[in-house]
Amino acid sequence: MMWKLVICTLCLLSGSLQLCSGSFWGSPAVDKVEEEVKVEVLFKPLPCEPKSKKGDLINIHYDGFLAEDGSQFFCSRSAGHPQWLMQGVGQVIKGLDMGLKDVCAGEKRKITIPPALAFGVKGKDPVPPNATVVFEVEIFAVSSGPRSLETFRKMDVDKDRSLSKAEIKEYFRQDYERIGDPHEDTFYDKIVVHFLLKNDHDKDERISMKEYNIYEHDEL
Repeated sequence: MMWKLVICTLCLLSGSLQLCSGSFWGSPAVDKVEEEVKVEVLFKPLPCEPKSKKGDLINIHYDGFLAEDGSQFFCSRSAGHPQWLMQGVGQVIKGLDMGLKDVCAGEKRKITIPPALAFGVKGKDPVPPNATVVFEVEIFAVSSGPRSLETFRKMDVDKDRSLSKAEIKEYFRQDYERIGDPHEDTFYDKIVVHFLLKNDHDKDERISMKEYNIYEHDEL
């Protein structure tokens, strides 16, 4: 089947996700079907740790194709760097969330998703109604998500059970530098502003433990 590149404009996150990659189809190492989502592991490093769990942050590139004719409807590499998403909390379509369960850094997967777990009977332009879609994904990093008790403790340097602007900024700075993707100060300032906007419900410019753990997958 010939895979044809088309303009990658479809937004799968609440913001935008972009990715255009060369194909890395290959003989799958592992095939499995989970609630109609077919996951083919094309490459898995050994050891494959840590594996992603609900609420973890995944640094990823991925391409979306229509299964019927192989045309590409979505790409993330156009952003110039891998995208961050939180696994298992609905930031992407349900089938893709399911297909990213238990991934590790360096892993490559092909995920085939039926319409009911993709864009449904109505579709979403340029994906037509009742379309089965295929995603090629490549994982660059898996880290404890910003809703885990473990991550909160790492961020809360002064151990006062709340997160200051400085603590939030330093955590993300270290995380980006760890994967070899450092940025200017203004980049991290914008992250802090966004983080507070989404989580600082009492507007005191600090994130309490209660505000932080909105997904409640840890006991704080």
